[in-house]
Amino acid sequence: MIRGFTRWVLLLLVVLGGVWHCPAPLIYTPGEGWVYEPVGAEGAWKRTRAKDQIIVAQDAYDRGDYGLSLRAAKHTVKAWPLSDYAPQAQELVAKSYDAKGNPERAFKEYQKLVEKYPMRADYDQVATQQYEIANQFLAGKWFKLWGVIPYPPSMDRVAGMYEKIVKNGPFGGIGPEAQLKVGAAREKQKNYPEAVRAYETAADRYHDKPQVASEAMYRAGMAYNQQANKADYDQSQAVRAIDTLTDFVTLYPEDKRVDEAESVMDSLRNERAQGSYQVAKFYEKRHRWAGALVYYNEVIVLGPESPFADEARERIESLKNHIRGTTN
Repeated sequence: MIRGFTRWVLLLLVVLGGVWHCPAPLIYTPGEGWVYEPVGAEGAWKRTRAKDQIIVAQDAYDRGDYGLSLRAAKHTVKAWPLSDYAPQAQELVAKSYDAKGNPERAFKEYQKLVEKYPMRADYDQVATQQYEIANQFLAGKWFKLWGVIPYPPSMDRVAGMYEKIVKNGPFGGIGPEAQLKVGAAREKQKNYPEAVRAYETAADRYHDKPQVASEAMYRAGMAYNQQANKADYDQSQAVRAIDTLTDFVTLYPEDKRVDEAESVMDSLRNERAQGSYQVAKFYEKRHRWAGALVYYNEVIVLGPESPFADEARERIESLKNHIRGTTN
């Protein structure tokens, strides 16, 4: 067994040795993979001036040779990081990774463009590219470990992408939409408190943009509703949902989702009325009449049209008569 394994190791070393000494080498670069360069062409794409190097990179990209455009653009950034051509080269690095099917790495390279060359980067253009990449992962595209091994989407990472876009330019063309998408990513992972925080940030920050603010307020109300509807009914989240959706209906009465918001609020009020009704019954069974009256009254206030309201009214009258009878 051991001898067989040793033979395989020796054979592998021989093969690898042949690769490294062959006249037409295979070159491995992290993030790019293996690249074959014909004999005599090793490094032939390298130039001695940044201007000439970026031409090589751009020409390669234009004709679809993304591996060469990536190498040439990277070399430009590395060799001439302070040249006037470095920002263009950094953008080509990002575009080449995207074209080669590695959008996550492309996103990171676009981020480098913004951070390394803030005075030269076109923020709106970069944000648009990053936003489109983040949307792919929000829609379910898998990430790749080391750019090779696929693994399921992580909404934490997706939310982080959108947060970077917002941080780069919160009031740019994509900033408001990216802030909303932070909430959408949190909702996908069922992290409703973080979703609400993202939506409320959008509603506050972009209050002067009705389309964004109304969307944010509506989604925040619905996220509160999701929290209220968990297995353990949460009255406090129901109250927040009702308050937020009430603000939405009041501020945006023409919105096409008003009817849906009102339906959700009615359902929440009925849930709260039912909860108060059950508490009232609890007090009544224990002959704690004052407490029962308080909660029966709350049923009527919270859900005057709910199925429990009529019975609550009857119980209030009955308890009042009972209390009067015991005090006479």
